Amino acid sequence: MIHNLFSHYLIDWNRNKNKREMPWKGVKDPYKIWLSEIILQQTRVDQGLKYYENFITNFPAVQDLAAADEKKVFKLWEGLGYYSRCKNLIHTARVISSERNGRFPDTYEAILELKGIGPYTAAAIASFAFDLPHAVIDGNVFRVLARVFGIREAIDTTAGKKIITALAEQLLDKENPGEYNQAIMDFGATVCKPANPDCEQCPFKNDCTAYKEDIVGLLPVKIKRTAVRTRYFYFFLPQYRNAWPVRERLDKDIWQHLYEFPLIEKKEETGSAAIVAAAIKKGWIPKGTAVIISPVHSQKLSHQLIKAVFISYRLNEKNPRFENYNWVKAAVLKTLPFPKTITQYFDKTGAGIFN
Repeated sequence: MIHNLFSHYLIDWNRNKNKREMPWKGVKDPYKIWLSEIILQQTRVDQGLKYYENFITNFPAVQDLAAADEKKVFKLWEGLGYYSRCKNLIHTARVISSERNGRFPDTYEAILELKGIGPYTAAAIASFAFDLPHAVIDGNVFRVLARVFGIREAIDTTAGKKIITALAEQLLDKENPGEYNQAIMDFGATVCKPANPDCEQCPFKNDCTAYKEDIVGLLPVKIKRTAVRTRYFYFFLPQYRNAWPVRERLDKDIWQHLYEFPLIEKKEETGSAAIVAAAIKKGWIPKGTAVIISPVHSQKLSHQLIKAVFISYRLNEKNPRFENYNWVKAAVLKTLPFPKTITQYFDKTGAGIFN
């Protein structure tokens, strides 16, 4: 019974009770839909909102993004993390601008071929921009369907994903795919939440398997745990005449194409005396130089935990031992994209470089 009425209840809830407002809701411009979806991957809506608005202000159309200087794009992205998203954003914007005359493809299959776009984002663009019947399946959808239909198969397994995907396509309102997709995502974000779901206001309360069996907190099931790697970064911030040495990270590692100060990375936590001695040996710190060593600043990435320490000091002469680093004045430094670990350090300490 609930299978037949699911989309009806959901659309009714969306039209009469859904108060969630976002600037990209209801738009048909595939560029704006794509931009919002890429920004919101691994990002909360309240955090992503200002980034979306800044991008639209600076790059109103895909051609503007395609023609932009990469450093400016990365600077606007600064703080969002997962910088591969930004690299793919630039690449895809250039492909659409140069090879498709600024026009997004209008089929799910063609959208899916674009770099950085997976099944979820392709379905979102296809349904929201072109009213194509493809179900959007994100964490909210997994949670809602697992609870309402009592799916106990783990959603982070191949079998679980197949069950949810098939069910999502079956339930999709083919006449209103865009509205349906937005509604189920909003419903999962505001009513059927991960913690403290508002079951009393749920239109599926009388039919929801999880609610009737009192297992709401147990669904959806997840069994996999990702191992987290801890990395110890020791950044050196020598200042000489209001300039600091920096370089772009070019290796295929975290923060590729962002900038950093001279860095010593260790496999384990290292004492201050030992790390300063290592820097002296490298020629980064003259013997006898007074240094200021920060507390540990931590940043959790998807599969990594970064523990960063910042060592600040002044030089009487520009040290020639910083190979592959460029000395940059504060005014230029502010325009470069840095990892969140570094910008947060300056924000918290008031060190003044980025102020």
